[in-house]
Formats: sequence, structure tokens, C-alpha cells
Amino acid sequence: MIQISVVIPVFNKGFILNETLNSVLQQSFTNYEIIIINDGSTDNSLTILSTFEDSRIQIYSQENKGAAAARNLGIKKSKGDLIAFLDADDYWFPNHLEELFKLYNDFPNCGLYGSRYFIKISKNKIIQTNYSNCVSNDFRGILPNYFLASKDYRVGLTSAIAIPKHIFTENFLFNPQISSGQDLELYTRIAVEKKTAVTNLFTVEYNFSLEQQLSKTPIDKKKLMDFSIFNIEEEKNKNLKYFLDIYRLEYALQYKIIGDLKKSNFYLKDITNKIPLKTKVLLSTPSFILQLLLRMKHLLKKYGIDFSVYN
Repeated sequence: MIQISVVIPVFNKGFILNETLNSVLQQSFTNYEIIIINDGSTDNSLTILSTFEDSRIQIYSQENKGAAAARNLGIKKSKGDLIAFLDADDYWFPNHLEELFKLYNDFPNCGLYGSRYFIKISKNKIIQTNYSNCVSNDFRGILPNYFLASKDYRVGLTSAIAIPKHIFTENFLFNPQISSGQDLELYTRIAVEKKTAVTNLFTVEYNFSLEQQLSKTPIDKKKLMDFSIFNIEEEKNKNLKYFLDIYRLEYALQYKIIGDLKKSNFYLKDITNKIPLKTKVLLSTPSFILQLLLRMKHLLKKYGIDFSVYN
């Protein structure tokens, strides 16, 4: 009986697939299957995948429908009790699945299980995340407040979490109508209703240094989540409200950068938490200057200098 299903959506990631897939095959925990969804790749991704000879690997292809649809297909094909997700450009340390499965056994009634993770922001710069707003760095167990813990760094990073398969039979799936933020929406929905347990070990490297990432696609080319689905819950949970206001603010500033004031104001109007002074200054700055500042931010990131203007 398979205990963990690893779901990996792939779209044009041939340049890094070897490293990513090898990090799965080198896991200390071995009772797992790997379900790879080729989401209409046009590069050499399938050729790279064909070089791996391991009976645990299953490859399915579909026309390009996006990460949400690819993950949903992987969930449908899965046989494991626990489903772990990995983006095709991220990396797992050898103890990742072992630690998640221990967490799953120790705290069996949770909807989300998360590992600590590093963020690779440039070739030579890696930062360590923390949930210091809520728990200490050595905390292992059920989070007292998922949204408080996620204020600086999201607990729900796709490559760092696992979800029991039965959760997906309770009307929880990735929304294929969203091209950016489908993971944010799903994990928020789950965290509103279910408990979340986290490890105290760092077992994931999230690769934020690649130019091909969807997260670097202009915002007007993305289909974003509908925040209104959380309106009722936000009224009851101030930490959820604060957490989602960070993303409203992010979207508002991104729309301001491209000069779409209507869309920017659409997100700003629902923010009730205090906006940081540095963000207020940016929101009052002309778009062409913001575009120059954004280019400078991207340049600094290449040299390992990163910062946030949203909190």
C-alpha cells in the first residue's frame, strides 16, 4: 500500500528537472509514488523524464491547462494516503518525506502538514524562513494560528506541504480558473477549517531565482483569486484579514506599477489594516518611476539583496 503520492506538474522545466526529480528519488522515505503531469511542455521536459527508470514514476500528459489543473489530475491519479506537492524547479532534502510522514502520524487530524523551507533568491544567496510571529524556530506540532504564523513567510508553500488525500474529497481542490494564487486560495480555505502541523526542520529549497517563474509574469496576464469568498471568515478572524490584506496590497501595487489605477484601487478599497508608510509612498509614486524601481529591485535580487514593501 502506497503511503505518499508525490505530485509534480511540469511545464517547460527541462533545464532543471534532473536536479528536482533526483531530490525525490534520494529520499530516505521510500514508500511513495511519483506522479508527473506534463502540462503541454514544448521544450525537452519529456525527453529528460524518459531517462529516469524507476517503477515509482508515472507520467501523464495533458494540453497546457495550468498548474491547478495539472495538480488536480495528479490528485485524481494518486493512490497514497498523503499527497506531497513539488514544483518542478524546487528541491527537497533527503529527509523531507520522512519528516512529513512522521508529522502526519504524530498529528493525524490536520488538513495541512508543512515543512520549514529556505528561499533561494539568487545563485549565491539563500535565506531561512521563520514563523516567529507565532512560534519559535524549534517548534514542532500544531500551529496555534496558521495565519499569524504566515505573516512574514507563508506556511502554505506548495513544495513544502502535504495534504491527506481524504481532504480532497471534501470539496477541496485547486481552482483551475486561477493562474496565479490557486495555492494561496486552496491552502487558505483548508486552514480556515482544519488544523495545520509543521516540522521544526528545514527540508525544502524554494527556488525564487529563476526568470521563468509564473510569479514574475506581469499581473495583467494573470487570473487572480477572488478574495470575497473569505469575507465572512475575515470578519471573525483578524489574523486571516491581515494575511489576505498583504496580498490585496501586493496586487494593488503591482497594478499601480503597470498604470492600471482602476484595478489598483479595486484591491485597495478592501484593505482595513494599516498600510506601511513605505508602501503608501510607492502607491503615490508615478508608474514610470515604480517600473524603474522594480527593475532595480530585480537587479539587487540577483546579487542576493531582497526586501518586502508589504509589511
